Amino acid sequence: MEWKRKDLLGIRDLSKEEILFILDTAESFKEVSKRDIKKVPTLRGKTVITLFFEPSTRTRTSFEIAAKRLSADTINISSTTSSVVKGETLKDTVLNLQSMQPDVIIIRHSMAGAPHILSRILKSSVVNAGDGAHEHPTQALLDLYTIREKKGRVENLKVAIIGDIAHSRVARSNIYCLKKFGNEVVCCGPPSLIPPCLDQLGVKVEFRIEEAIKDTDVIMMLRIQKERGGISFIPSVREYSSLYGLRSEHLHLAKKDVIIMHPGPMNRGVEIMDDVADGPYSVILDQVENGVAVRMAILYLLLGREQ
Repeated sequence: MEWKRKDLLGIRDLSKEEILFILDTAESFKEVSKRDIKKVPTLRGKTVITLFFEPSTRTRTSFEIAAKRLSADTINISSTTSSVVKGETLKDTVLNLQSMQPDVIIIRHSMAGAPHILSRILKSSVVNAGDGAHEHPTQALLDLYTIREKKGRVENLKVAIIGDIAHSRVARSNIYCLKKFGNEVVCCGPPSLIPPCLDQLGVKVEFRIEEAIKDTDVIMMLRIQKERGGISFIPSVREYSSLYGLRSEHLHLAKKDVIIMHPGPMNRGVEIMDDVADGPYSVILDQVENGVAVRMAILYLLLGREQ
């Protein structure tokens, strides 16, 4: 398959073939991270800018490591170190960056749709690293990669997504991705954190965690999005944890080979207990490791397509 896209903005408009092409490409790059010298010359001479207007540990570091392992030059810019704090608009900021001829700009912004707008005015490739509560496509891709690695397939699975569905871009991208492959997706959380019309995306909604995780192959736990006001939608963190926190005693309800996922950052003792997060079913750190390989694949496909 030939990759033709200039940007990676969301999961919804990707085809199944494109998603599998990214996963297969990531498979070949995962080996690079296990070498003594973790670097290949694939993108030597290319420039990658990460432009993050929201906090991030895993996503930004993962993109930076991915770019450096491909020998690209990387520049990191945050909202506090950009001229946005002086009143410059986002458009002017990226147009100024464009003038320095970067090859890709990876952007995280609190406004849904910001990467889509920028992709229309920039010549360089744009990667959506999370836009508001809209989408987080690279997280969904690394989640699917991890599911395929652990389960041997990406189809015919039952997946439970539990937590603050209403404010989660991870949930939205994963729903789009998992439904493309015909999986059964169950979303669970307090009624106040379940968006209206969610069933129109083809998912089932449950309000009891015991019902949601029954016979599941995969459990994805989500944190409450405090930065988007999620905490104000529940009576108390203690009550939320007692009703929706994943405990080891819940796991007998799922399939024997269930895997536990979390996009991070985790709130231990709230949505997930220590013995589950660190237990034998957890693949949370595998997700982080696989994120580098998936992002190497994305940068390679976007920047290497003309080589």
